[in-house]
Amino acid sequence: MIRRLELRGLTKAFGGAAPVLGPVSFDLEGEGITAIIGRSGSGKSTLLRCLSGLETPTRGTALLGGKPIHPADVGYVFQEPRLMPWLTVARNVGFGLAGAPAAERDAAIGEALATVGLSDAASLLPKKLSGGMAQRVALARALAPRPAVILLDEPFSALDPFTREQMQDHLLHLHQHYGATMVLITHDMDEALALAHRVIVLRGPPGMIAGDFEPGLPHPADRTSAPFFTWKRRLHELLSDDEPVAKGLTLA
Repeated sequence: MIRRLELRGLTKAFGGAAPVLGPVSFDLEGEGITAIIGRSGSGKSTLLRCLSGLETPTRGTALLGGKPIHPADVGYVFQEPRLMPWLTVARNVGFGLAGAPAAERDAAIGEALATVGLSDAASLLPKKLSGGMAQRVALARALAPRPAVILLDEPFSALDPFTREQMQDHLLHLHQHYGATMVLITHDMDEALALAHRVIVLRGPPGMIAGDFEPGLPHPADRTSAPFFTWKRRLHELLSDDEPVAKGLTLA
């Protein structure tokens, strides 16, 4: 079931210091992929941690379906796979399903591994996996419980360029299969435009919205097309320090 994600005046400060984020307000509804892009220090990861329930906002609210977000409501994919090295691939994927009946858990693990193309790796330990395979396991682990929202914190940044592009295309396949709302944190303009139905640009600190738009590009996107390059140029402008805040951007 798709539930509305609502942020209202979300602000985060640490230890009484000046805020690193906010105020930020937006709504997400539906099964799309939203990319949140910004330079280092713009509060991207802090925003994601507030969305996950791992951080409590200093001010404002983050609600899912009208209620405070609970960690069980979301799947989280970090920059590194963070697999438990003593568990097999299958047991890593099933880690968030410990309370489910055995048959249901096994079915969910099998479905997730098949969807990421790693059914044959179920019995392997993480040390036997390549970087791309390990991150696919991390994606499977986040997706297996079928959470309402999948949060991805620069999940492909440690991969080589070729593997990274493969994983971006793979994420589109996973999104199509599972249909969850996905929020992707990235500093990569190509990645944001190739994957996202909606792009939110943060500038800071403190991180605040400098742009919020729907590029309307096909998925998978043609990265050599004129519209792709036009949006990439506009993103570059928005990420510069001297560009004014803009919302509802179009190619007009």
